[in-house]
Amino acid sequence: MALSRRQFLIGAGLAAAATSAGLAGCAPGSGGGSQGSGGGSGGAVDLSLAFWGNPTRNKNTQAEIDAYMKANPNVKITGQPGEFTSYWDKLATQTAGGTAPDIIQMDMAYISEYGNRQALLDLAKYGVDTSKFVAGTVDSGKINGTLVGANAGINALVFFAAPAVFEKAKVSMPDDKTWTWDQLSEVGAEVASKAGVTFGVAGILGSDQLFGAFLRQNGKELFVDKGLGFETADAQAWYDMMVKFQKAGAIGSPQQITEEAGKSLDQSAIVVGNAAIQLYNTNQLEATNAAAKTELKMLRFPSLTGKATDRKTWYKASMLWSASSKTKNPEAAAAYINWWVNSTDAADIDLAERGIPANSELQAHVKPKLSSAQQTVAKFITDIKPELGPTPIAPPPGGGKLSEVLTRHGSDVLFGKTSSADAAQQFVDEMKSNLQG
Repeated sequence: MALSRRQFLIGAGLAAAATSAGLAGCAPGSGGGSQGSGGGSGGAVDLSLAFWGNPTRNKNTQAEIDAYMKANPNVKITGQPGEFTSYWDKLATQTAGGTAPDIIQMDMAYISEYGNRQALLDLAKYGVDTSKFVAGTVDSGKINGTLVGANAGINALVFFAAPAVFEKAKVSMPDDKTWTWDQLSEVGAEVASKAGVTFGVAGILGSDQLFGAFLRQNGKELFVDKGLGFETADAQAWYDMMVKFQKAGAIGSPQQITEEAGKSLDQSAIVVGNAAIQLYNTNQLEATNAAAKTELKMLRFPSLTGKATDRKTWYKASMLWSASSKTKNPEAAAAYINWWVNSTDAADIDLAERGIPANSELQAHVKPKLSSAQQTVAKFITDIKPELGPTPIAPPPGGGKLSEVLTRHGSDVLFGKTSSADAAQQFVDEMKSNLQG
């Protein structure tokens, strides 16, 4: 029988249902025929490609599709753009009903949800080549040792800092190679007070990535193979640090933090001049600069020791390319993904919109063509190589909710509704329940 969207999202038995009639249906528009490296040598091939994006990404993706179809006239690809939140509801429904797109833009938060239930194609089996990818960028797409996602671009977690706010406060920009978490709080509080802005530091309370970095510096991880990689005491330490930041005046009031979390990029605190520092990913620099109408500075997140080489940072896949395991055209779907991650034709169109290319040769190829902001990002990505730790594993099924749960219980602490100890226990208990499905 067909699998419901709810069953899929909470992790119920997709693997067992894979052979059922409901899930065995073909992807929309899938055609027959055998496929060669160019996408099909035995007849016309129809593929669907789903992705979330923005106007620039939508334009780039269509241009890539057009370029590929021109080079492979027997292949027709239909793009299915969407908005991030609704994208996942739609994809879950399609997958449960056996109508998943042939090619899927995938996120690290959800790749285990699909990969662990045999909903994604083994890309290596069908010729997707990652041999030229930078070290640390391939494993992001592997679930149980199988390549089910090809890294579409390299990101890194980063702070954006507003030079104008620091100048107004008459405070020097911090040395991001030597600062600690305590110094982040101190600098944030000082600049917020002297510049009269709401946030010295914005966007950190519920960041699963920053919490993950904090854990890694303490010898833990967000996730390990058997579930959570941290304990209640580790979560309490994070919440206690957030309380300390809030009391110092570094991160705003609980109400202000809650309001900020729901704002779009063009209304975010650093864009409108109401924050000194805000958390982002590197590939967002150009868009944030454009929205703020100024050049922001990128800063590393802090370490416990004051040494950047102890930060335990990592190269994060901004997103990945996957294919449905139920596509009727696996060779053709994989051929497109292989072209996208390894060809100069695709790289010349997307440049660094989805992050710096994981393919080292493509990095060198696009570098002279990047904008000033993208050049800054490319240099940053190279500069932090000595600071890299092991690549974190993808969140297991149910793990994609961690940020939401971390934020909710952390907000209760800052609002004084519960203690950090109780909130940490509730957070851990809820996440364990989510992981159990």
